[in-house]
Amino acid sequence: MTNVDTGVDANPKEQSPLVLVVDDDQEVREALSELFLSVGFEAQAFASTREVLEQMPPDRPACLVLDVRLPGSSGLDLQNQLRADGCAIPIVFLTAFGDVPMTVQAMKAGATDFLIKPVRDQTLLDAVAAAIDGDIVRRAENAKVQKGISLLKALTSREKQVLNLVVNGKLNKQIAYELGISEITVKLHRSNAMKKMGTSSVAHLVRVWETLPSEMRTAET
Repeated sequence: MTNVDTGVDANPKEQSPLVLVVDDDQEVREALSELFLSVGFEAQAFASTREVLEQMPPDRPACLVLDVRLPGSSGLDLQNQLRADGCAIPIVFLTAFGDVPMTVQAMKAGATDFLIKPVRDQTLLDAVAAAIDGDIVRRAENAKVQKGISLLKALTSREKQVLNLVVNGKLNKQIAYELGISEITVKLHRSNAMKKMGTSSVAHLVRVWETLPSEMRTAET
């Protein structure tokens, strides 16, 4: 878990955790920003959902600490808009006006936590740290997927066909029969494709292959 007691100053600035605070009360914004800064998180504060939407989503580990009742559209509206836009930033709701239906709605829509004011500083810090840890894992997994996609694009159509059959447990002679090519040709395509994918074994290949979107894995079958 991200260490909220010792800070994160050792990380490069562009990758240091960022907390976006959205609350229409200036005193609350300032207090929360100071709290997050005190443990090493960078903080940015916004008074409305409109201000958040005018900013590009941060390309770094981050968490959105979001009030529900805000001028204009609500925090729940912002949550829905961000998800519709494909923004996966984790959200911790922090509000004085929460109820069970509201909590259920927020959590079903993907919120990582729903806290009611007043809340202990450490409880909030723990929730934010957990959300950021989750975002770090998500970003790392996404990076693996993007790398795999990039490697896959370097393969020829035939190499994709061969690899698809390899990861489905087919032997070289079975692949040769199914594709109507020689077993030697299968071995050549398999060797070249595995090198391009940066894999040295079938087990490694399967792990990389399974990270790819299903439509890309089946496109050349």
